[in-house]
Amino acid sequence: MATQELYVRNANESEARGPFSVQQVADLAETGQLTPESLVYDAATEQWVTIESNPELKAAIFPEKKKLALKAKEIKTLNKSEEDAKPITVSDMLDAAEGRSEDTKGKADPEIAMARAAKIGMIGAIVTLVAAAAEELLPGLDALFSMDPAKLIAHPLVFLGLIDLALAAALGLGMSTMYPVVRFRAALGLGLMGFMYFAQGAGPELTALVVGSVGLYCSTIFVSLIPAAAAVAAGVGGMGFLAWRLLAG
Repeated sequence: MATQELYVRNANESEARGPFSVQQVADLAETGQLTPESLVYDAATEQWVTIESNPELKAAIFPEKKKLALKAKEIKTLNKSEEDAKPITVSDMLDAAEGRSEDTKGKADPEIAMARAAKIGMIGAIVTLVAAAAEELLPGLDALFSMDPAKLIAHPLVFLGLIDLALAAALGLGMSTMYPVVRFRAALGLGLMGFMYFAQGAGPELTALVVGSVGLYCSTIFVSLIPAAAAVAAGVGGMGFLAWRLLAG
């Protein structure tokens, strides 16, 4: 059969193709051009017959492919159940999340650390705003209580002090959405009061104002513990120094 010349065609074709060797016909079948229902010319009967009608020819053109059988292998688990294992409590779960358990030491959830830093920053911003408000309101308390427009105009910083108290109250309620306003206030206060201290030649006060304003601004943006703590220290220290100088004077 190896030297046999074959002519083939599909049932829907009117023209035959060939002559082909058996291997060439097998190659056509491999590419999907022929099927077992395709026709091959039988020279003995001078008729077109299907390939599948000749078992020997079909086996040569469409050889059965060997199937690979995979033997299932038993997999033994390395995890052994402990019948006497201690039940996990809510406290254990919290300790694990915060990196305080034996298995999670040094692996604290970064989101928890970020939340702590943000909370420290918020508390620091509140204290900084209160200290700034004290510095701004104390010199003009009489004008504020009298509500005399002339006196209020003479002490314009009381308005900034009221804004600081309002922002501190908002942050105390957990309104972190006020952070952009706090940042704007830090920049505005630095510009207004910085010009005033610069014009007066008050170097220490100007330095404290710069440090406090930068600390207030950064308290609202840092979410890492050390930078947040440094920002809080700068904000509270700077504004606290200004309030102390005012009270001491």
